[in-house]
Amino acid sequence: LDPITLEIILNALRSVTDETYAALMKSAYSTNIKERHDHSTAIMDLRGRLVVQAVESLPIHIASMNGLMECVLEKFGDDICQGDIFVANDPHSAGGTHLPDINLATPVYLEGELQGFVCNIAHHADVGGMAPGSMAGGMSEIYQEGLRIPVIRLFRKGELQTDILDLLLLNVRVPIERRGDYFAQISACRLGERRLLEVIETYGSQTIQRAFDEIIQRTNRRMGDSIESIPDGVYQFKDLMDSDGLGAFDLPIYLKITISKRQAIFDFTGTAKQVNGNINVTMNATQAAVCYSLKALLDPEVPNNQGVLDSVEIIAPKGTLVNSVFPAPVAARANTCQRIIDVVLGALAEAFPEKTIAAANGANTTAVFSGTDPRTGQPYLYLETLGGGMGARAMKDGKDGVQVHITNTSNLPIEAIEMEYPLLVEEYSLVADSAGAGQYRGGMGLRRMIRPRAHECIFNGAGERFRHRPWGLFGGESGASGRFLLQDGQGENHRVDDKPNHVQVSPENVIVIETPGAGGFGLPKNRDRELLEKDQRTGKFSKSYLKKYYGSA
Repeated sequence: LDPITLEIILNALRSVTDETYAALMKSAYSTNIKERHDHSTAIMDLRGRLVVQAVESLPIHIASMNGLMECVLEKFGDDICQGDIFVANDPHSAGGTHLPDINLATPVYLEGELQGFVCNIAHHADVGGMAPGSMAGGMSEIYQEGLRIPVIRLFRKGELQTDILDLLLLNVRVPIERRGDYFAQISACRLGERRLLEVIETYGSQTIQRAFDEIIQRTNRRMGDSIESIPDGVYQFKDLMDSDGLGAFDLPIYLKITISKRQAIFDFTGTAKQVNGNINVTMNATQAAVCYSLKALLDPEVPNNQGVLDSVEIIAPKGTLVNSVFPAPVAARANTCQRIIDVVLGALAEAFPEKTIAAANGANTTAVFSGTDPRTGQPYLYLETLGGGMGARAMKDGKDGVQVHITNTSNLPIEAIEMEYPLLVEEYSLVADSAGAGQYRGGMGLRRMIRPRAHECIFNGAGERFRHRPWGLFGGESGASGRFLLQDGQGENHRVDDKPNHVQVSPENVIVIETPGAGGFGLPKNRDRELLEKDQRTGKFSKSYLKKYYGSA
């Protein structure tokens, strides 16, 4: 295809995924999707390869969509029919990365011929299991994390399989909300099917199939060109996970990157064995984290598709933290994926000091509040992953209180929390002095103080970088660690585990969530005076902090 036609088709396909992304967001019931945007949409080709992902999709979801399509094609093959919608979530049998991410896919037919698939994925706030929110610490096997869904038909030739839906909803908390999210995903599938057909009818089936191939090939060539820009050699880095929540601490993630011309090999040999706690990662999630890191560093504008995934070779021994096997629990896999990204960027900092960043907050700090709403007598469940600091760069400070890397979702607005749930947010602020000092400072962590209104509730969660602080680069200081606290009626703070499970919270108590900051870049003594004066004016830093790191009171 000529480049102009190919670019027009690529943008038409992007518009399909962007429209279905917006439709899913606007029709979802849960705040985790409609407010925080923890969902993604995509178009896949006949072979199940990712062609186009919505612009605002989460990078980690590239793994689940590819895994889903591999399993759909392997299991159903020639038995796929027009009007089918497939559903799955299981990391060990259906290509998922953790159970709360529900994957849907529907085939697209033109005149009886299969053209491709439209897919979407959304993080459901609960999928059952031993703890509300299905994300708490203390889970030691996948069975405890929730309902495992293999690849099955939710719709068969256009007909809803009501018995399947009944089974899915019977096993989750707040089923009314979950039902609404399922139908938001179903509607997005149907919309995507119609819109993709319009594109195919406009350009013709043969042209679109060629475009699918060329979009992937072009991306792969661009990634190869970018890899070739890395000086040949071996780059190594190691970082530590805090804990698995079940007694294992200081778990190493070791990476050796070998670059030779257009070839990049990422070798995780030496990484910790898989653990009892739920911070394990499946291979496809590791692949998503590695590919995100390389794309973000080398060519952020390249389309996120199969061409990126095919551009690297990954060696990750089975049974390790980064390639776990059944029945490993994986609910908090995003925390480990964030650390994988830190390790990749740390390893390549030597080659690209002007492009890389210091360690970000390195976590997917998760908070789950659940109980019975005293206003309605109905159960509720509030789940959120909170942002933290973004690492400093060679020419710029890190961002404060944001989601980073593979989880580019939003922080939930206070108004949405207090309107939807019987909770009072007493404070929402930046954690003072949490940025790693440097010529350019790291981003700051967030603080949320949340109190249940007129009822007792349960608090669950998952934190990382609570022990091992986000490191700085080239003389930059480490950012502050995070923590969970329970503040009692007398105002005394009590430390809560970094992977809390079933913490009882009364109306006299407040849960305090502080997320990690991020590392600084360059020596603090080289910080520009105008930036220092700005630091003083904003009130984000204490006099003692400024004096300690910059000699300025």
